[in-house]
Amino acid sequence: MKTIRVVAAVIQAENAEGKPMIFATQRGYGEMKDGWEFPGGKIEKGETPEEALKREIIEELETEIEVLEYIDTIEYDYPTFHLSMECFFAKIIKGDLVLKEHEAARWMTEEELYSVEWLPADISLIEKIKRTLSVSCN
Repeated sequence: MKTIRVVAAVIQAENAEGKPMIFATQRGYGEMKDGWEFPGGKIEKGETPEEALKREIIEELETEIEVLEYIDTIEYDYPTFHLSMECFFAKIIKGDLVLKEHEAARWMTEEELYSVEWLPADISLIEKIKRTLSVSCN
């Protein structure tokens, strides 16, 4: 089975009440259209995962991020390929999160994380994220 290596950004911020939030996007194309995911994309030859993540977020969201701590690598078998997804916390340095490839996006607090239909590989990450959301986003 073909393996696809990707990176995903769990972009953090705080709402007006100082509560931690994360940013999620809804796919606007492909066989997994409409599923919710953490933004990111494929790692190109010669790139580190961190370099790939910065590039992908600029390409997909016209936003510059700082890659923070590594969360986990999710391994997931979809019907036609194996996904290896390296996941990192990140924060916005510059930009307004312009949707170029996604049909929707939203900021979610811990209580809202299960309010969308996540893609299978991404849902594996939710519990790990929930445990760390209480940590300051700064």
